[in-house]
Amino acid sequence: MTPKSLQFKVSLYLTLVLGATMMLFIALLVRQERSEQLQTMVTHMAQLSQVIERSTRFAMMQDEPAIVDRIIEDIGKQESIRRVRVLRKNGTIAHSNVAGEVGQHIDEDAEHCSQCHTGRKVLGEEPHKVRWRLFDTPDHHQLLGNMEVIRNEPSCARASCHASPEKEPVLGVVDITYSLDQANEHLTTHVVRMMLVSLGFVLLVSVSVGWLLRRLIYRPLRDLARGSERIASGDFDQAIPVRSADEFGQLARSTNTMMAALKKSRQELEDWVATLGEKVKERTEELRLAEAEVARGEKLAAIGQLAAGIAHELNNPLTGVLTFTSLMRQKAPAGSQDAEDLDLVIRETRRCASIIRRLLDFAREKPPEKAEVDLNEIARETVRFVERSAALQQVQITLEADPGLPRLHADADLLKQVLMNILVNAQQAIPAAGRVTVRTRLHPARKLPLRDPQPVVEIAISDTGCGIDKANLQRIFEPFYTSKEVGKGTGLGLSVSYGIVKAHGGEIEVESTVGAGSTFHVFLPVALPPQPSQTGHGTPEAIA
Repeated sequence: MTPKSLQFKVSLYLTLVLGATMMLFIALLVRQERSEQLQTMVTHMAQLSQVIERSTRFAMMQDEPAIVDRIIEDIGKQESIRRVRVLRKNGTIAHSNVAGEVGQHIDEDAEHCSQCHTGRKVLGEEPHKVRWRLFDTPDHHQLLGNMEVIRNEPSCARASCHASPEKEPVLGVVDITYSLDQANEHLTTHVVRMMLVSLGFVLLVSVSVGWLLRRLIYRPLRDLARGSERIASGDFDQAIPVRSADEFGQLARSTNTMMAALKKSRQELEDWVATLGEKVKERTEELRLAEAEVARGEKLAAIGQLAAGIAHELNNPLTGVLTFTSLMRQKAPAGSQDAEDLDLVIRETRRCASIIRRLLDFAREKPPEKAEVDLNEIARETVRFVERSAALQQVQITLEADPGLPRLHADADLLKQVLMNILVNAQQAIPAAGRVTVRTRLHPARKLPLRDPQPVVEIAISDTGCGIDKANLQRIFEPFYTSKEVGKGTGLGLSVSYGIVKAHGGEIEVESTVGAGSTFHVFLPVALPPQPSQTGHGTPEAIA
């Protein structure tokens, strides 16, 4: 508990207030007790004075002063009685327990006499409160003095020393002085005890109130303060303890509810930021792919225009060469050297014509004529077409078709051309005996470029051939690029296949390991949006 804490301040202020209240109460109580004590003493002394007056009456009537002195002396021996004396009316001390002052005269102006003689009133006529007095001795002892009148009664008048009551109603006074030392000691002891009890009470109340404050107020406030510090630092995991059902408990529950809401909001914000980052990354990748597609489309468009021009320029000369060579071959003797040379020219010319036709097909790619087709059936027909030639090279082709594959909206001839190009490449990539596997399956929700996740069918063609070097994987779909020997490929098959798949809204992915084989994945959407018409490679849509 620090001096700055609420518990310390409340306990301190409460202790001060209770202490001041108890001191005031003790002061009032002591004053009242002192007043009652003095009143009791005055009453006792008045009764004692009457006892002295009655006990000395007979001796005075018999004119026996020795007896009166003996009575006064005996009474003066009582504890706390300092002085007992009888004064005549003229102020002369007639009897006293102090022998040295008998016969002395007391002036009317003395303090204890002036109270009665003021205004020349008779002592009996004065109120009782002016008959007693408090005074201190030079040695610092407090004394209580009381005077009681000795009246002249008819029985006293029969004595030869007294006049009649009508002439002298008062004969003298009895003056008793009582020491208050013992009473003051008792009062002081009582005051000290009351102060000790009050101090204990104040401490007990302060400790009790401090404990209650700590339990009911300080601990809940401390929990709330620590909870606020955790909230300010961003820690929403540790809840504030709910210690009661009062206002502090309600505030703790409300703060915990707010903390849970803040934690949920922060988690949602973090998730949103993370999702936003993923979306930005995806959109950036899509934009990069789109830019690559645009660049590829422009490149293919330029190559297509060049190929179309070259094909037109070479087609007519080659047709003439092939015609005249065929005529010359008909005139050459069979089995002669000229016939063999002419056969070689005809064969190579036809190969050039085939290349030119493929260039024209590449340059004049027609848009897909889509209809509902069965991809499994297309795969079976294509595999049957190439498996005989593959068997001659000891290459086994296996088809693993998914029977639950949905029908597609696609161009069956173009898809056959894609599968044919990939199967022929796979067959040629296997130098000796090997295996080619064709699989079809359905992806319920797969994301294609620039499209949201949707049902997609996949046809995967895997071979156990030589594989493709990683550096060449980025170029295999470029026109005229081939890794085959001269005379075994033009480099247009995969490029054409890539354009066909893009025209169907799909994509091709390649996985390859040198020495282990390659796998081509062709993904095609089940439901396609309407596609714009395509007239060639002059626009990006013709490629994508």
